[in-house]
Amino acid sequence: MKVELYDTTLRDGTQMEGISLSVQDKLKIARKLDEMGIHYVEGGWPGSNPKDAEFFAVARSLNLHNAKIAAFSSTRRAGITAEKDANLRAVLKAETPVATLVGKANEMHVRQILETTLEENLAMIRDSIAYLKSHGLTVFFDAEHFFDGFRDNPDYALDCLRAAADAGADCLVLCDTNGGTITARIVEAVGAARALKTPVGIHAHNDADLAVANTLAAFEAGATHVQGTINGYGERCGNANLVSVIANLKLKMHIDCVSDEQLARLTEVSHYVSEVANMTPNPQAPYVGVSAFTHKGGMHVAAIVKHQPSYQHTDPEHVGKEKRVLVSELAGYRNVMTKLKEQGFAFSLSSDEAKRLLEHVKVMESQGYQYEGAEASFELLARRSLPDYLPPFELRDFLVVVRRHSEPERGEAGEMLAEAAVKVRVGEDTMHTVAEGDGPVNALDLAVRKALTEFHPDVQTVKLVDYKVRIVDSPSGTAAIVRVLLESTDGEHTWTTVGCSHNIIEASWLALSDSLEWWLTRRAR
Repeated sequence: MKVELYDTTLRDGTQMEGISLSVQDKLKIARKLDEMGIHYVEGGWPGSNPKDAEFFAVARSLNLHNAKIAAFSSTRRAGITAEKDANLRAVLKAETPVATLVGKANEMHVRQILETTLEENLAMIRDSIAYLKSHGLTVFFDAEHFFDGFRDNPDYALDCLRAAADAGADCLVLCDTNGGTITARIVEAVGAARALKTPVGIHAHNDADLAVANTLAAFEAGATHVQGTINGYGERCGNANLVSVIANLKLKMHIDCVSDEQLARLTEVSHYVSEVANMTPNPQAPYVGVSAFTHKGGMHVAAIVKHQPSYQHTDPEHVGKEKRVLVSELAGYRNVMTKLKEQGFAFSLSSDEAKRLLEHVKVMESQGYQYEGAEASFELLARRSLPDYLPPFELRDFLVVVRRHSEPERGEAGEMLAEAAVKVRVGEDTMHTVAEGDGPVNALDLAVRKALTEFHPDVQTVKLVDYKVRIVDSPSGTAAIVRVLLESTDGEHTWTTVGCSHNIIEASWLALSDSLEWWLTRRAR
């Protein structure tokens, strides 16, 4: 079977709370979708706002190789001709080769929402599609609320499809607009729609968490046109996730909807669209999430070391991913050995050494540490277990003073000042430095860097990217154990370290120290 992939991220996806795309954002995403092999990219509703109108004007110059740009609109308004409808004229002005028209396929919506007759709605569908077809456009009919309408009045829902087909619609797209139809009813309705002999499509929303399943079931029932959005973006609970739909069609149903090379870019495309939309990628997203092929349980890791498919439903490389192994208190010693290999650890540990290291990890995690998100600290833990490991520096002593300098005679509240004094040993040399900072951790960081710069000038390239504090045992109040996670970068690599203590400054220092030690050790190698 052949299938048409229709993406509506630029229109339906932007209805998601928190997403707003500029014209340039939409152009970037359109190019990326074209590279991915998407057949149709819905650019927006040209009659609804100036931004969409501008997009269509600029999109004419896009040099796309796989995708056709589609304009979205609705059937004409009741009581006027198609020629006089402003929305339909805006579609023609957009000059796209494809138009998608949404029309009601639900008796209740016709009577109570449109407030018109059933006959007039059928005429609206016929007139609008025939008008655009007469101008040479490919026209898809989005039958809005079709599945609810088919449940309540199947004859009228099919009459709406029949009106569209008679007017020349190229595809009848069945919309689960409220997103609450269960899969068995999807299959039944698709089967009834196919009797009209016009190609059938599916547009599913995810309010019952069934959008991808319903899309695949509709395809199996004979729908040859599937609509969705990248990462499932969309109003309320979102739309069918086109990333998962593509992967499942290709890998599970053996439909060549995209090439192998395009499939291998699936993760890249998913994350690219997230970045442009300023949305945080879902780590648990199937196929493309950071945790999609991540293994934590000791029994699982022991199995995949012997046979990867034992706990992986597909090869992660198919979608541009790699398997990851986490080390935690739930791990087995094979987690340790596999993780060190994954991180490029130059020394191999024996089984006994790995087991001792694992026991050390479990003890540390019982004290509040967490290594699954701090892989650099775990690597240092492994290195420190080797008898010949020498750390690149050692903090012998530090003093941090925080004070507020105020001048009440001026009516000023004053500012907070922090100063750190440190003694750092590098080899046989001990450096004593002092620095002021915006806070105690910043002052400590600057003082240590000042000492290390004497021996490693490039240490100044290491920058803090993120700083997270977590209270481990909140019932203890201000005496609670604090876990600090630091994410650092040198512009080329990014790594995360962890520190844990009753004292937040010490916890911060332990994470900061690991960050600098990891970078210096890696650099030396």
